[in-house]
Amino acid sequence: MRILVIDAQGGGIGRQVVAAVKAKYSNIEITAVGTNSAATSAMLKAGADHAATGENAVVVGCRRADVIIGPIGIVIADSLRGEITPAMAVAVGQSMAKRILIPVNHCDNMVVGVSDYSVGRLVETVLIELDRCSKCL
Repeated sequence: MRILVIDAQGGGIGRQVVAAVKAKYSNIEITAVGTNSAATSAMLKAGADHAATGENAVVVGCRRADVIIGPIGIVIADSLRGEITPAMAVAVGQSMAKRILIPVNHCDNMVVGVSDYSVGRLVETVLIELDRCSKCL
């Protein structure tokens, strides 16, 4: 299974996702794509197998991934303080991959009806959903 983790800003959510997935599934290949070098570096240090930065890396990564994981803002153009370009949002949205979107309420996008969990708790739910995805692939 090929997992693509996308994050922006400082890469804190992506870092936690990469570390948790690698701890549970050491044989899964993770490609980390940051919208900037700080986000990419954080995910690479957390154990990603491959890493790249920028819009084209997101577009190409979305074509190759079986599962895409990231904050919900990765499907909203101009979100995450403007770091998600329209092309990035379209690539994620049109990908044939399963998407596991983390419902974080910040950067002007609020997901109503979702409890305000800590990032750690949200990452735990990513692992639960990844278990479900691995049975489908």
